[in-house]
Amino acid sequence: MKKIILALVAILVIGAGVLFAINSKSNYDPTKYYLKITPQDKPFDIGSKIEFKLPDQFNRAHELSDDTKKLIFVFTKETGHTFKSFMANKKKGFLEEKKAVAVADVSKMPTFILNTFAMPDFKKSNYPLLLIYDKEMAKKLKENRDTTKVIVIDLDKRRVKKINYAKDEKELESLVK
Repeated sequence: MKKIILALVAILVIGAGVLFAINSKSNYDPTKYYLKITPQDKPFDIGSKIEFKLPDQFNRAHELSDDTKKLIFVFTKETGHTFKSFMANKKKGFLEEKKAVAVADVSKMPTFILNTFAMPDFKKSNYPLLLIYDKEMAKKLKENRDTTKVIVIDLDKRRVKKINYAKDEKELESLVK
């Protein structure tokens, strides 16, 4: 009996080690993606122009277009849950219909946690979720922002017209109409 228990423990330890080794490698290639905010000498704010190329949860690259009217940023686990709940009853294509792009900051998330738990959850979504892996990109975007709320930015040809905050799904609904 003792040998069986030891064998099971050994198998569990080896399995956990293999899982950790496989899921602790990042697929993110920083040379493929960028964030450009102009003017560069000022913080990202109303009047700023934003351009980026970011991967989504399926590692497909997306560039911001002139047609995009709303940027929805989530920088914390809590705001991510708010956004996920907001999107739960939305039909496929909702964000595209609203000319909105959702962006989540995953730069502080350990790679193992991201790959093992978060990414499989993201992949269940019926909408593209762009991901910020780079801490410097995230820092530029959240500087002087209330990241405890979902940030909704109104754009006109990639220029920031208005910055709004949503603390819950109801407020988010009113901002993404």
